[in-house]
Amino acid sequence: MMKRTFTAPWHDYELIDAGNNQKLERWGNVVTIRPEMNAYFEPVLSKKEWLAKAHFEFIESSSSAGEWKALQGDLAHDWQITFNNITINLHLTKFKHVGLFPEQRANWDFIANNLKAGDRFLNLFAYTGVASLVARDQDAEVLHCDSVKQIIKWGKENMESSGLTDVHWVLEDALKFAQREIKRGKQYQGLIMDPPAFGIGAKKERWKIENKFPELIQAALALRAKGGFIIANTYSPRLDAQRIREITDELCNGEKVEVTTLSVKSQTGKILDYGLRTVITGN
Repeated sequence: MMKRTFTAPWHDYELIDAGNNQKLERWGNVVTIRPEMNAYFEPVLSKKEWLAKAHFEFIESSSSAGEWKALQGDLAHDWQITFNNITINLHLTKFKHVGLFPEQRANWDFIANNLKAGDRFLNLFAYTGVASLVARDQDAEVLHCDSVKQIIKWGKENMESSGLTDVHWVLEDALKFAQREIKRGKQYQGLIMDPPAFGIGAKKERWKIENKFPELIQAALALRAKGGFIIANTYSPRLDAQRIREITDELCNGEKVEVTTLSVKSQTGKILDYGLRTVITGN
């Protein structure tokens, strides 16, 4: 069985229950019901109990979109939660996301524990930037790269709400930016990347993580400073742990590589497994 890296709840987030391909989560004072393909088991609480707790439920209209249904109360669709010193602006999007992947808390803790003031940190496929802000809170020099303009804007709002400054925002294709950084001779003490499983690029090129992962790891290794670390999150059944180990065995030259499942244990005791987390640490 794959080793799990468990993400602990914090005061503004908890997975209450999961099952029947859904999850019941609390974000501050807002409770949501969202689809979750990995929750293939039976929940502990009944649907009636879920509905009594939840303020919003996401109703799918397709595999990638839908709308939020208000269940009770008169809560706004935009609100804030905190993680340590970071303030995160959440929003109910039509893609079921709210602006945060809480199972990645283990990564944020790792970043906080392994970066020091003055270190350089690169966040690729950076989304709304919690990892970037955790690094900036350590007084690291942070580059945050994402190819979606609206997501960069969301990250900037999180930075401003957190009372932080001077994150370097890069609106660009993450892999192309990393390859240009290599040519420029840049080095980073820490890198994290959260690439999509699949997608279509600006020039209609197809992206599949199982094909791109070796190139991403190779680029990250070239950019990592001596003694630094790389974290890669992957969410695709087509890129399993065995294949990741084959790739890293070939590219990492005997360095320490740990591949685990990002997991969260609900308050009712259910274990929800998300993607894979690969951590490469320098010799």
